[in-house]
Amino acid sequence: MSLLTPNPGLIFWMIVVFLLVVFILAKFAWKPIIKGLKDRENEIQGALDLAERTRAEMIQLKSDNEKLIAEANAVRDRILRDAKEAADRNIEESKEKAAVEGQRIIDAARETIRNEQQTAVAKIRKEVATLSLEIAEKVLQRELKDKEAQEQLIGELASTARLN
Repeated sequence: MSLLTPNPGLIFWMIVVFLLVVFILAKFAWKPIIKGLKDRENEIQGALDLAERTRAEMIQLKSDNEKLIAEANAVRDRILRDAKEAADRNIEESKEKAAVEGQRIIDAARETIRNEQQTAVAKIRKEVATLSLEIAEKVLQRELKDKEAQEQLIGELASTARLN
């Protein structure tokens, strides 16, 4: 039961030892502990500040990346539009050149046909004239076998020659 009843001497020495421990701790341990806690607090605050700066930089980088992507998309769209316009122009120019070339070929073919037609007509006229002369020569040879028919033909030709 002596453990449960307070002894004044024991309480005195406990208080003295407690105060001695508090004094020793205050003199030697609390300053380093508080300094360590302050250092730890400063490290944590520095890490939080670094995290905040990093987050702000990441937001800025994300914004810059979005701007770059938007610019790249705009450049891509412009390049595609220019390429399409160039292709359309090339197609139009090719169509125009093809139409001009087709018209030139058609005109050349018409000219060739006209020339060949005129050549054919000239050949036909020449052939008709040659055949007419041959027929006339044969008819005249038959009709003019006698002298009297020859004189009569010369008279007719002379009378028609004067009329013209």
